[in-house]
Amino acid sequence: MLKKHIPIIASVSEHQPTTWSSFFFDLHILTLLMPAGFYFCFKNLTDGNIFVILYGIFSVYFAGVMVRLMLVLAPIACVLASIAVSQTLSSFMEYVKDPPGKKRTNELPAQREIGFVVIAGCTLLLVFYVFHCTWVTSEAYSSPSIVLSARGNDGSRIIFDDFREAYWWLRMNTAEDAKVMSWWDYGYQITAMANRTVLVDNNTWNNTHISQVGQAMSSDEDFAYEIMKKLDVDYVLVIFGGLTGYASDDINKFLWMVRIGGSTNPNIHEEDYYNSKGEFRVDSGGAPTLLNCLMYKLCYYKFGQVYTERERPSGYDRVRNAEIGNKDFELKYLDEAYTSEHWIVRVYKVKKPDNRG
Repeated sequence: MLKKHIPIIASVSEHQPTTWSSFFFDLHILTLLMPAGFYFCFKNLTDGNIFVILYGIFSVYFAGVMVRLMLVLAPIACVLASIAVSQTLSSFMEYVKDPPGKKRTNELPAQREIGFVVIAGCTLLLVFYVFHCTWVTSEAYSSPSIVLSARGNDGSRIIFDDFREAYWWLRMNTAEDAKVMSWWDYGYQITAMANRTVLVDNNTWNNTHISQVGQAMSSDEDFAYEIMKKLDVDYVLVIFGGLTGYASDDINKFLWMVRIGGSTNPNIHEEDYYNSKGEFRVDSGGAPTLLNCLMYKLCYYKFGQVYTERERPSGYDRVRNAEIGNKDFELKYLDEAYTSEHWIVRVYKVKKPDNRG
């Protein structure tokens, strides 16, 4: 099957770096001003400054551990940076303003020039930071996460509305009491937009419950079907970015499913999903355990017949930059119910057990 050329999804949020490198992307000049703010706080240890120091240190640590906690770091980063800018400007303002009631002499013209240079530099940095914040806000933070965009060859913007379309399909074409199994990232969206029951969502605290979903996704279809029967699952939803280049899909999140699933099931080992060289690959060089697990099959079902790019073989994954290693397979216990226009959301219906066993 020949697919028309689809541009790769490329937005700021998709290419945004993670962990420590995200400091330079999000905080910009605050990354340099924060240490200066710490210095001025340590220089004048008051109760308020001690609180700022403790808040800043813990925020930097936790933001480095988990990138989403940058939200916790942002307020104190602004406070520390403002302290640094305020103290710096206050110090160098003394070089350029005349003393009260007296006219400044020209004994130290160099200090006056240095003062002007530092003040002008700080002003320029703050102006650049305003432009940076405006750009990041317009490109990365002003679009809802369920609507993706890309640029066409002519520079026009192309909208990928697969998430909303898939949730609307679930809402209109499934029973009201249908249960959907997906990874927890999409739980809130399915509940709110599709109005369907999910097994796990962003507020699931029971690790054993999440582990069962991870076990189903990382096991072969026979074992996964037993778990789905036990959990009374009607539909399975997966996110796949191999056609469009959407990097935040379930294959890139898959090792977390393996780790969480293996935390309660000793038969699931993360190393089984790496090849003999210790590589996580989806092509013919991938581990057999990976190429035959449920998540792999649900994402790549019939993808081996699709041509995604010119001069590339069929089944070429644009995220992993590889031709998939397992193309010719059929699903035994699930039927494809819905695949969105750009294949980002795929929904499968779980077959009911044969009444004759």
